[in-house]
Amino acid sequence: MSEYRIKATGEVKSQDQIKKDNPNVSLPSVWNANVYEALNIDPVLESPQPETTGDYKTVVRDGVEQDAKNNWVYAWAEKDMFSEYTDDDDVVHTKAAQEKKYQTRLDSEKAEEMRNQRNKLLAETDFYALSDVNITDAIKTYRQELRDLPTHKDWPKVDFPEKPS
Repeated sequence: MSEYRIKATGEVKSQDQIKKDNPNVSLPSVWNANVYEALNIDPVLESPQPETTGDYKTVVRDGVEQDAKNNWVYAWAEKDMFSEYTDDDDVVHTKAAQEKKYQTRLDSEKAEEMRNQRNKLLAETDFYALSDVNITDAIKTYRQELRDLPTHKDWPKVDFPEKPS
């Protein structure tokens, strides 16, 4: 969606909002420097959203700013994902408790993803376990390592074992 900065007020508005503000002005479908000058506006250009500097942070759009070339571009601000608050029942929810709950959820989701991948890898070698197939010690070890992954001290942040050839 195209956005424009009104030079007189500094407000940022969409193209539709500017059209509504100027109902008696015939505007072309493609706006150029002449339109910007006539409406006393500057186009706002998209700028890439920066990466966060740490865990439990997020980057949000925070107005507009001028870049080194004097173009108006999206401004970004980094904010904490969580902050301490007191709910309607006067229960205090600390930032640390919220971060822990969030991380627990992320770890649970990662563990589920890892279990699904482990199960897929096990299924790929299930035919070795049939009674009429000679299973090698290497495949036995590999399958046991896969089954043991969830008990690893760093689970779910582990690497899968190498499948023997």
